[in-house]
Amino acid sequence: MNRETTQREAALQGIVTPEVRHCAAAEGLPAEVLRDRIAAGTAVILKNRRRQALPPVAIGLGLRTKVNANLGTSPDRADPSAELRKAEAAVAAGADTIMDLSIGGDLRAMRRRLLAAIPVPLGTVPVYEAAVEAERRCRRPEAFDPEELFRCLQAQAEEGVDFMTVHCGVTRAALSALERAPRELGIVSRGGALLAAWMRASGQENPLYEQFDRILEIARRGEIVLSLGDGLRPGCLADAGDAAQILELIVLGELVRRARAAGVQVMVEGPGHVPLDRIRTQVELAKGLCGGAPLYVLGPLPTDIAPGWDHLAAAVGGAIAAWAGADFLCTVTPAEHLSLPDAAEVRAGVLAARIAAHAADVAKGIPGADGADREMASARRRLDWEAQAERAIDPGGVRRRLERSPSSGGEACTMCGRLCAVRLQAGDPDPRKRSPEAASP
Repeated sequence: MNRETTQREAALQGIVTPEVRHCAAAEGLPAEVLRDRIAAGTAVILKNRRRQALPPVAIGLGLRTKVNANLGTSPDRADPSAELRKAEAAVAAGADTIMDLSIGGDLRAMRRRLLAAIPVPLGTVPVYEAAVEAERRCRRPEAFDPEELFRCLQAQAEEGVDFMTVHCGVTRAALSALERAPRELGIVSRGGALLAAWMRASGQENPLYEQFDRILEIARRGEIVLSLGDGLRPGCLADAGDAAQILELIVLGELVRRARAAGVQVMVEGPGHVPLDRIRTQVELAKGLCGGAPLYVLGPLPTDIAPGWDHLAAAVGGAIAAWAGADFLCTVTPAEHLSLPDAAEVRAGVLAARIAAHAADVAKGIPGADGADREMASARRRLDWEAQAERAIDPGGVRRRLERSPSSGGEACTMCGRLCAVRLQAGDPDPRKRSPEAASP
């Protein structure tokens, strides 16, 4: 086995790797600070050893909150070109990573196209591929062979995947807790449901938990970050914080310790639907049980009644979660709970998540987070429309809106006219009398 030193092992030896140096510069931190957080396990660097040209991305304590965009084919829509357009739209909108959740068509070809095309880390869920193969073989996705599952893990690692979701915490004990206290919505995680169905049919323990050392060996060889999946996350507010969810978190905490001891970088996935007043508690609980490992959250959604607008619900919950300590937000699109999203919906989800992430970073005092906000305030004071567009989270959208609705006075904004508060403060209520030079401070 190739025993190249991992990022975690290098950090424990006091070594600042080129990837640490690159990420620290991007975050505005001393490289030694980031190195020490990787050594402590409170930060990770996404970059498969095989993706030489990929710029690494750091996630964790004291770093800018990162945003992931999910995409992937379905049995009904398996167009790789469409998914590639979604990936490009997500990256253009500022997504830090992409996850390929494909379950339709040629999964390997889809993954390879993404790895070749996107300039950001790529994540996957290997159990999906094993389930798709089982469905093609015997029409029962839950009848996958554990050995096939590990072959999928190995193959994806060798192809260059940078991080993987593995639902190791869906154990027989957690399923027993779920049976003793049934939920409104049961298991809503696709990976969690597949593994639960496999365990019920076979009467055996989850192979991802039982053979976790095999996963560690694969991850270590490829420098892959393990994302310990929340297979028992709540799918509605009524199920938040139940015994099954907490039992899974306890198991994930155990696995975090084992991964760190093996020199493997690891992060933990968090809850799905959580009432607003319990988001901070859930984040702090996950961080406490899992040794401060970076926390990756889907949403969380603080309401169940926003289909069509779940990207906004997720932005509300995501801002609070990130403020409370979550490090990585998974994009939720307007199509969530309804359909496979299109490129425009993926873009909308990424922008909503980025707003949440940025708002939380300002609240947490992440170095430099409020710089663009200060510059935006200055641009608004000067009525400098182009400067406002440049500092906006969606510059193109700002420019398109201003161009399509010019005011009668020749100015960009059509809201206030002579009652513009900025102009009134400047003693110049008539936009037609204002020269371009007068906009300067």
